[in-house]
Amino acid sequence: MFDVYRNGKRDLLVLSTGSAIPGAFSTNRWRKSRRRILKVSEEIRSTVQRQGYYVRSLRVTKKD
Repeated sequence: MFDVYRNGKRDLLVLSTGSAIPGAFSTNRWRKSRRRILKVSEEIRSTVQRQGYYVRSLRVTKKD
C-alpha cells in the first residue's frame, strides 16, 4: 500500500506505507490523503522501490 501526500503548490508525493517524508521534502507543508491507496501505476511503483518516493507536479503550465 502507499501513502499519498500533497502540498499547496499542487505537488504530489507518494511513499510506501509507514515511510517518513524524505528530508529534501520536509520544508514543504505536506497533507496526507485520507484514502488508502492500494494500486498505483507501474512507473510509480518502480520509482518508489528504487528511490523510496515518487514526486510529481500537478500544476498546469501556461501556454504563450
